Amino acid sequence: MNLDILENDEPRDEERDAEQLLPLIEALLFVASEPLSIKRIAQLTHASEVAVAAALAEIEQMYASRGIVLREVGGGYRFASAPLARDVVEAYLLPPKTTLSAPALETLAIVAHMQPVTRGEIEGMRGVNSDSVVSTLLDRGLIAEAGRKDVVGRPMQYKTTSLFLETFGLASLRDLPAPELERGQPLELELLAAEPEPGSAS
Repeated sequence: MNLDILENDEPRDEERDAEQLLPLIEALLFVASEPLSIKRIAQLTHASEVAVAAALAEIEQMYASRGIVLREVGGGYRFASAPLARDVVEAYLLPPKTTLSAPALETLAIVAHMQPVTRGEIEGMRGVNSDSVVSTLLDRGLIAEAGRKDVVGRPMQYKTTSLFLETFGLASLRDLPAPELERGQPLELELLAAEPEPGSAS
Protein backbone atom coordinates (compact mmCIF):
# COMPACT_ATOMS: atom_id res chain seq x y z
CA MET A 1 0.00 0.00 0.00
CA ASN A 2 1.41 3.38 -0.96
CA LEU A 3 1.19 5.73 2.03
CA ASP A 4 2.96 8.86 0.80
CA ILE A 5 3.39 11.44 3.56
CA LEU A 6 5.01 14.84 3.71
CA GLU A 7 8.55 14.81 5.12
CA ASN A 8 7.96 18.05 6.99
CA ASP A 9 4.63 16.96 8.50
CA GLU A 10 4.77 17.77 12.22
CA PRO A 11 2.53 16.18 14.88
CA ARG A 12 -0.22 18.46 16.15
CA ASP A 13 -0.57 19.41 19.82
CA GLU A 14 -3.91 17.62 19.96
CA GLU A 15 -2.65 14.51 18.19
CA ARG A 16 -4.33 11.37 19.45
CA ASP A 17 -2.31 8.34 20.50
CA ALA A 18 -2.30 5.31 18.25
CA GLU A 19 -4.62 3.24 20.45
CA GLN A 20 -7.28 5.95 20.33
CA LEU A 21 -6.75 6.78 16.64
CA LEU A 22 -7.32 3.28 15.22
CA PRO A 23 -11.03 2.94 16.12
CA LEU A 24 -11.73 6.48 14.92
CA ILE A 25 -10.24 5.76 11.49
CA GLU A 26 -12.03 2.41 11.31
CA ALA A 27 -15.36 4.15 11.99
CA LEU A 28 -14.69 6.80 9.34
CA LEU A 29 -13.77 4.20 6.73
CA PHE A 30 -16.89 2.22 7.61
CA VAL A 31 -19.34 5.10 7.12
CA ALA A 32 -17.59 6.94 4.27
CA SER A 33 -19.36 6.83 0.92
CA GLU A 34 -16.13 7.56 -0.96
CA PRO A 35 -12.39 6.93 -0.44
CA LEU A 36 -10.85 9.15 2.26
CA SER A 37 -7.40 10.67 1.76
CA ILE A 38 -4.76 10.72 4.50
CA LYS A 39 -5.10 14.51 4.65
CA ARG A 40 -8.87 14.35 5.12
CA ILE A 41 -8.63 11.67 7.82
CA ALA A 42 -6.02 13.77 9.63
CA GLN A 43 -8.34 16.79 9.55
CA LEU A 44 -11.29 14.78 10.89
CA THR A 45 -9.35 13.05 13.68
CA HIS A 46 -7.08 16.00 14.63
CA ALA A 47 -4.06 13.77 14.11
CA SER A 48 -0.92 14.26 12.04
CA GLU A 49 -0.68 12.76 8.57
CA VAL A 50 2.27 10.69 9.84
CA ALA A 51 0.09 9.16 12.57
CA VAL A 52 -2.78 8.53 10.13
CA ALA A 53 -0.47 6.83 7.63
CA ALA A 54 0.90 4.57 10.38
CA ALA A 55 -2.61 3.75 11.58
CA LEU A 56 -3.76 2.90 8.03
CA ALA A 57 -0.80 0.55 7.64
CA GLU A 58 -1.77 -1.15 10.90
CA ILE A 59 -5.42 -1.42 9.85
CA GLU A 60 -4.37 -2.93 6.54
CA GLN A 61 -2.35 -5.55 8.41
CA MET A 62 -5.20 -6.24 10.86
CA TYR A 63 -7.69 -6.88 8.05
CA ALA A 64 -5.34 -8.66 5.63
CA SER A 65 -6.89 -12.10 6.20
CA ARG A 66 -10.49 -11.07 6.86
CA GLY A 67 -13.56 -10.76 4.69
CA ILE A 68 -13.08 -6.99 4.57
CA VAL A 69 -9.78 -5.44 3.47
CA LEU A 70 -8.38 -1.93 3.22
CA ARG A 71 -7.83 -0.69 -0.32
CA GLU A 72 -6.24 2.44 -1.81
CA VAL A 73 -8.44 3.65 -4.67
CA GLY A 74 -9.20 6.98 -6.29
CA GLY A 75 -6.60 8.86 -4.24
CA GLY A 76 -7.89 7.64 -0.88
CA TYR A 77 -8.62 4.63 1.30
CA ARG A 78 -11.76 2.60 1.89
CA PHE A 79 -12.91 -0.78 3.11
CA ALA A 80 -13.84 -3.32 0.45
CA SER A 81 -14.84 -6.96 0.40
CA ALA A 82 -11.91 -9.36 0.17
CA PRO A 83 -11.28 -11.25 -3.09
CA LEU A 84 -11.99 -14.56 -1.35
CA ALA A 85 -15.54 -13.37 -0.63
CA ARG A 86 -16.19 -12.01 -4.11
CA ASP A 87 -18.57 -14.71 -5.33
CA VAL A 88 -20.93 -14.62 -2.35
CA VAL A 89 -20.90 -10.81 -2.18
CA GLU A 90 -21.64 -10.49 -5.90
CA ALA A 91 -24.47 -13.02 -5.61
CA TYR A 92 -26.08 -10.81 -2.97
CA LEU A 93 -25.29 -7.29 -4.20
CA LEU A 94 -24.69 -7.28 -7.93
CA PRO A 95 -27.79 -5.96 -9.74
CA PRO A 96 -28.31 -6.77 -13.45
CA LYS A 97 -27.29 -3.29 -14.64
CA THR A 98 -23.77 -3.54 -13.21
CA THR A 99 -22.47 -5.52 -16.17
CA LEU A 100 -21.22 -3.59 -19.17
CA SER A 101 -21.49 -4.80 -22.74
CA ALA A 102 -18.37 -5.31 -24.85
CA PRO A 103 -19.09 -2.09 -26.85
CA ALA A 104 -19.47 -0.14 -23.60
CA LEU A 105 -16.18 -1.53 -22.24
CA GLU A 106 -14.45 -0.72 -25.52
CA THR A 107 -15.78 2.85 -25.42
CA LEU A 108 -14.80 3.24 -21.76
CA ALA A 109 -11.27 2.07 -22.56
CA ILE A 110 -11.01 4.64 -25.36
CA VAL A 111 -12.15 7.45 -23.07
CA ALA A 112 -9.80 6.31 -20.30
CA HIS A 113 -6.73 6.28 -22.54
CA MET A 114 -7.47 9.28 -24.78
CA GLN A 115 -9.36 11.70 -22.53
CA PRO A 116 -10.57 14.27 -23.09
CA VAL A 117 -12.12 12.77 -26.22
CA THR A 118 -15.11 13.68 -28.36
CA ARG A 119 -17.90 11.36 -29.47
CA GLY A 120 -16.67 11.72 -33.06
CA GLU A 121 -13.17 10.64 -32.06
CA ILE A 122 -14.61 7.64 -30.22
CA GLU A 123 -16.63 6.67 -33.27
CA GLY A 124 -13.57 7.15 -35.48
CA MET A 125 -11.73 4.52 -33.45
CA ARG A 126 -14.66 2.12 -33.07
CA GLY A 127 -16.00 2.53 -36.60
CA VAL A 128 -19.61 2.56 -35.42
CA ASN A 129 -22.12 4.99 -33.90
CA SER A 130 -21.46 5.37 -30.18
CA ASP A 131 -24.42 7.49 -29.03
CA SER A 132 -26.00 4.68 -27.01
CA VAL A 133 -22.87 3.47 -25.22
CA VAL A 134 -21.74 7.01 -24.38
CA SER A 135 -25.18 7.69 -22.88
CA THR A 136 -24.94 4.47 -20.87
CA LEU A 137 -21.53 5.38 -19.47
CA LEU A 138 -22.78 8.88 -18.59
CA ASP A 139 -25.82 7.41 -16.82
CA ARG A 140 -23.60 5.04 -14.83
CA GLY A 141 -21.34 7.92 -13.78
CA LEU A 142 -18.23 6.29 -15.25
CA ILE A 143 -17.60 9.20 -17.65
CA ALA A 144 -18.54 12.89 -17.55
CA GLU A 145 -18.53 15.90 -19.84
CA ALA A 146 -15.18 17.67 -19.98
CA GLY A 147 -16.00 20.87 -21.87
CA ARG A 148 -16.17 21.57 -25.57
CA LYS A 149 -13.24 21.14 -27.93
CA ASP A 150 -12.02 24.33 -29.58
CA VAL A 151 -12.64 23.23 -33.16
CA VAL A 152 -15.37 23.81 -35.72
CA GLY A 153 -18.70 22.78 -34.24
CA ARG A 154 -17.25 22.77 -30.69
CA PRO A 155 -18.11 19.12 -29.94
CA MET A 156 -18.43 17.98 -26.34
CA GLN A 157 -15.47 16.10 -24.85
CA TYR A 158 -15.63 13.31 -22.30
CA LYS A 159 -13.40 12.09 -19.47
CA THR A 160 -13.51 9.34 -16.85
CA THR A 161 -14.70 10.03 -13.30
CA SER A 162 -13.56 9.17 -9.78
CA LEU A 163 -16.22 6.44 -9.83
CA PHE A 164 -14.38 4.88 -12.78
CA LEU A 165 -11.19 4.72 -10.68
CA GLU A 166 -13.05 3.28 -7.72
CA THR A 167 -14.98 0.75 -9.79
CA PHE A 168 -11.85 -0.69 -11.41
CA GLY A 169 -9.65 -0.43 -8.32
CA LEU A 170 -7.28 2.24 -9.64
CA ALA A 171 -5.51 4.73 -7.38
CA SER A 172 -5.11 7.17 -10.27
CA LEU A 173 -5.04 7.35 -14.07
CA ARG A 174 -1.30 6.73 -13.88
CA ASP A 175 -2.17 3.11 -13.10
CA LEU A 176 -3.68 2.64 -16.56
CA PRO A 177 -1.54 0.26 -18.67
CA ALA A 178 -0.17 1.56 -21.95
CA PRO A 179 -2.75 0.99 -24.71
CA GLU A 180 -1.98 -1.02 -27.81
CA LEU A 181 -2.99 1.13 -30.74
CA GLU A 182 -1.57 -0.71 -33.70
CA ARG A 183 -3.04 0.24 -37.06
CA GLY A 184 -6.16 -1.77 -37.80
CA GLN A 185 -6.33 -3.22 -34.27
CA PRO A 186 -8.91 -2.35 -31.59
CA LEU A 187 -7.85 -0.62 -28.40
CA GLU A 188 -6.43 -3.08 -25.90
CA LEU A 189 -9.11 -3.87 -23.33
CA GLU A 190 -7.06 -5.97 -20.92
CA LEU A 191 -7.40 -3.46 -18.10
CA LEU A 192 -11.14 -3.06 -18.36
CA ALA A 193 -11.71 -6.78 -18.66
CA ALA A 194 -10.72 -6.98 -15.00
CA GLU A 195 -13.53 -7.64 -12.60
CA PRO A 196 -14.81 -4.47 -10.87
CA GLU A 197 -15.19 -4.26 -7.12
CA PRO A 198 -18.18 -6.27 -5.84
CA GLY A 199 -21.14 -3.98 -5.38
CA SER A 200 -19.65 -1.20 -7.51
CA ALA A 201 -21.65 0.28 -10.35
CA SER A 202 -20.01 -0.63 -13.64
